[in-house]
Amino acid sequence: MTDIFQGSCLCGAVKYEIQSRPKALSHCHCSQCRKSHGAAFASYGSVLRSHLHLVQGADGIKSYQSSESVLRQFCAECGSSLFWSRSQGEYAEWISIAMGTLDSTFTSDKQKHIEVVSKATWYEIQDHWPQSQ
Repeated sequence: MTDIFQGSCLCGAVKYEIQSRPKALSHCHCSQCRKSHGAAFASYGSVLRSHLHLVQGADGIKSYQSSESVLRQFCAECGSSLFWSRSQGEYAEWISIAMGTLDSTFTSDKQKHIEVVSKATWYEIQDHWPQSQ
Protein backbone atom coordinates (compact mmCIF):
# COMPACT_ATOMS: atom_id res chain seq x y z
CA MET A 1 0.00 0.00 0.00
CA THR A 2 1.33 3.42 -0.98
CA ASP A 3 1.36 6.28 1.48
CA ILE A 4 -0.37 9.38 0.09
CA PHE A 5 -0.02 12.75 1.77
CA GLN A 6 -1.76 16.00 0.88
CA GLY A 7 -0.45 19.51 1.30
CA SER A 8 -1.26 23.09 0.39
CA CYS A 9 -0.10 26.67 0.71
CA LEU A 10 -1.47 29.15 3.25
CA CYS A 11 -4.21 30.53 0.97
CA GLY A 12 -5.13 27.15 -0.57
CA ALA A 13 -4.40 28.23 -4.15
CA VAL A 14 -1.77 25.48 -4.51
CA LYS A 15 -2.58 21.92 -3.50
CA TYR A 16 -0.38 18.89 -3.95
CA GLU A 17 -0.15 15.18 -3.23
CA ILE A 18 2.92 13.10 -2.56
CA GLN A 19 2.76 9.37 -3.12
CA SER A 20 5.45 8.28 -0.70
CA ARG A 21 6.65 9.07 2.78
CA PRO A 22 9.07 12.01 2.83
CA LYS A 23 12.64 10.92 3.52
CA ALA A 24 15.69 12.73 4.88
CA LEU A 25 13.60 14.95 7.17
CA SER A 26 15.91 17.80 8.04
CA HIS A 27 15.76 21.15 9.76
CA CYS A 28 18.05 23.41 7.74
CA HIS A 29 19.66 26.37 9.49
CA CYS A 30 21.41 27.89 6.44
CA SER A 31 20.78 31.59 5.87
CA GLN A 32 18.84 30.97 2.64
CA CYS A 33 16.38 28.59 4.33
CA ARG A 34 16.01 30.95 7.30
CA LYS A 35 15.26 33.88 5.01
CA SER A 36 12.95 31.85 2.78
CA HIS A 37 10.87 30.74 5.77
CA GLY A 38 11.30 33.81 7.98
CA ALA A 39 12.11 31.47 10.85
CA ALA A 40 15.01 29.98 12.81
CA PHE A 41 15.17 27.05 10.37
CA ALA A 42 13.22 25.37 7.58
CA SER A 43 11.97 21.78 7.83
CA TYR A 44 12.01 19.72 4.65
CA GLY A 45 11.41 16.13 3.63
CA SER A 46 12.37 14.74 0.23
CA VAL A 47 10.47 12.62 -2.28
CA LEU A 48 11.20 11.52 -5.82
CA ARG A 49 9.95 14.17 -8.26
CA SER A 50 7.69 11.54 -9.84
CA HIS A 51 5.91 11.14 -6.46
CA LEU A 52 4.86 14.82 -6.29
CA HIS A 53 1.62 15.70 -8.08
CA LEU A 54 0.24 19.21 -8.22
CA VAL A 55 -3.52 18.87 -7.77
CA GLN A 56 -4.34 22.57 -8.08
CA GLY A 57 -2.61 25.85 -8.78
CA ALA A 58 0.46 24.74 -10.76
CA ASP A 59 0.28 28.03 -12.69
CA GLY A 60 0.37 29.93 -9.38
CA ILE A 61 3.79 28.61 -8.38
CA LYS A 62 6.70 31.00 -8.75
CA SER A 63 10.32 29.91 -8.82
CA TYR A 64 13.48 31.55 -7.57
CA GLN A 65 16.94 30.23 -8.34
CA SER A 66 18.71 30.89 -5.04
CA SER A 67 22.04 29.45 -6.22
CA GLU A 68 23.49 27.92 -9.36
CA SER A 69 21.85 24.53 -8.79
CA VAL A 70 19.01 25.23 -6.31
CA LEU A 71 15.48 26.23 -7.32
CA ARG A 72 13.02 27.33 -4.62
CA GLN A 73 9.28 27.37 -5.34
CA PHE A 74 6.53 29.25 -3.58
CA CYS A 75 2.89 30.30 -3.97
CA ALA A 76 2.63 33.54 -5.97
CA GLU A 77 -0.54 34.50 -4.07
CA CYS A 78 0.37 34.07 -0.39
CA GLY A 79 4.15 33.55 -0.56
CA SER A 80 4.18 30.15 1.16
CA SER A 81 7.47 28.35 0.63
CA LEU A 82 6.56 24.99 -0.90
CA PHE A 83 9.50 23.14 -2.47
CA TRP A 84 13.17 23.30 -3.28
CA SER A 85 15.22 21.09 -5.57
CA ARG A 86 18.59 20.73 -7.22
CA SER A 87 18.77 20.93 -11.00
CA GLN A 88 21.96 18.86 -11.18
CA GLY A 89 23.94 16.28 -9.24
CA GLU A 90 23.05 13.09 -7.48
CA TYR A 91 19.78 14.44 -5.99
CA ALA A 92 18.37 15.97 -9.18
CA GLU A 93 15.59 13.33 -9.22
CA TRP A 94 14.37 14.47 -5.77
CA ILE A 95 12.32 17.43 -4.59
CA SER A 96 12.14 18.67 -1.01
CA ILE A 97 8.75 19.50 0.45
CA ALA A 98 8.35 22.23 3.09
CA MET A 99 6.96 20.04 5.89
CA GLY A 100 4.88 22.87 7.35
CA THR A 101 2.69 22.77 4.22
CA LEU A 102 1.56 19.17 4.78
CA ASP A 103 -2.15 18.86 5.60
CA SER A 104 -1.96 15.11 6.25
CA THR A 105 -0.67 13.77 9.52
CA PHE A 106 2.98 12.80 9.28
CA THR A 107 5.39 11.60 11.94
CA SER A 108 9.04 10.71 11.70
CA ASP A 109 11.35 9.41 14.38
CA LYS A 110 14.38 10.06 12.17
CA GLN A 111 15.21 13.75 11.79
CA LYS A 112 18.34 15.90 11.81
CA HIS A 113 19.51 19.51 12.02
CA ILE A 114 21.77 20.58 9.16
CA GLU A 115 23.90 23.64 8.45
CA VAL A 116 23.97 24.40 12.19
CA VAL A 117 27.17 26.41 11.76
CA SER A 118 24.91 29.03 10.10
CA LYS A 119 22.10 28.90 12.66
CA ALA A 120 20.49 32.06 13.98
CA THR A 121 22.47 33.34 16.96
CA TRP A 122 19.25 33.90 18.93
CA TYR A 123 18.09 30.26 18.57
CA GLU A 124 19.31 27.38 20.73
CA ILE A 125 18.71 23.80 19.55
CA GLN A 126 17.23 21.91 22.48
CA ASP A 127 15.97 18.66 20.98
CA HIS A 128 17.76 15.33 20.65
CA TRP A 129 18.06 15.16 16.84
CA PRO A 130 21.55 14.75 15.33
CA GLN A 131 23.33 17.87 14.06
CA SER A 132 25.70 18.37 11.15
CA GLN A 133 27.77 21.38 10.22
